[in-house]
Amino acid sequence: MITIAYIRPDKHFDAAGEQLQAINAYTMSNNIKVDEEFIDQISQNKRLDERVHVTDSFQAQEKGTLLVYDVWVLSSNMEDIAEMFSCLLKHNFEVHFIKQSIIISRESEPMLIFALIDNLRRRLKDQEKKMIGRPKGSKSSSKFDKYISDIILLLKEKKSVSEMARVLNVSRSSLKDYIESRELKQLAFGSLITETEETSEEDLINSIICPNEVKEAKDA
Repeated sequence: MITIAYIRPDKHFDAAGEQLQAINAYTMSNNIKVDEEFIDQISQNKRLDERVHVTDSFQAQEKGTLLVYDVWVLSSNMEDIAEMFSCLLKHNFEVHFIKQSIIISRESEPMLIFALIDNLRRRLKDQEKKMIGRPKGSKSSSKFDKYISDIILLLKEKKSVSEMARVLNVSRSSLKDYIESRELKQLAFGSLITETEETSEEDLINSIICPNEVKEAKDA
């Protein structure tokens, strides 16, 4: 059974380096061996049907463990979130949401899954006014995206940007800009242990706010 760490930067939330540190801390604390690191640099504007490399990768597996920092890493579109949850559970994935200390699987209570989705919905609603047009920090596709795994490996080997540019036969200045904008050094060396926020299943479910519930509470 494969274990995949999935990282997807979005500057509306937490940076890639923070995601990686939290996942590293979680795996070390729980003695989990990661078989594959999936770093998704596709623009946050892209819908799930345009992120074929992601859907194909997950659907190619039958039964596995997916380590994700938070729900928004899968998507910040509610329709896509529902589809991702459905497909991952259909393929017998156990999904670990590190920030909430929550694990979902086919055996999870439906309320737990609804609570995770509702938690994201409320956060997105709070940020709605800030997310007009292209999200701040959203990154378009780059010609370097296909080299991302090689770049991270070269960074771990402590190669200079000039050496990497020669190996990849690309412009040094463009490569340097790409490494900095994608926070690839943080991804390559982000192995510091950090404490993750722990939220129990019951607390998460109790955090659901029904329509007009806040107003009714104030009027009471």
